[in-house]
Amino acid sequence: QVRLVESGGGLVQAGGSLRLSCAASGRTFQRYAMAWFRQPPAQEVQEREFVSQITWGGGAPIYAASLKGRFTISRDMASNTMYLQMNNLKPEDTAIYYCASKPSPGRLTPDQYEFWGQGTQVTVSS
Repeated sequence: QVRLVESGGGLVQAGGSLRLSCAASGRTFQRYAMAWFRQPPAQEVQEREFVSQITWGGGAPIYAASLKGRFTISRDMASNTMYLQMNNLKPEDTAIYYCASKPSPGRLTPDQYEFWGQGTQVTVSS
């Protein structure tokens, strides 16, 4: 079991920045990669949008094409924490942001991720 806890969400004006954190605990050696997804208002759980993924052993991060350049994913192996730096935020970035973990390579879709955090709300006002 891997436990994931997100933090860092909040209310920010358009153009502002937020840094999300995801602290992992438990059987963390079972992770191949961790990722951020988001669920905008009124969207179903199965429609969570992929934001970014980072493999725990290294390698280039992967970003949703529409977010590359504004969002940066990183990890701190010593503290088992993943981050998402979000800059130049827009109202359409408003969503619940989730971190997730998967044990092996695969598609960048929610069904490939085994463990999920509870989510953190990000609201961007215009």
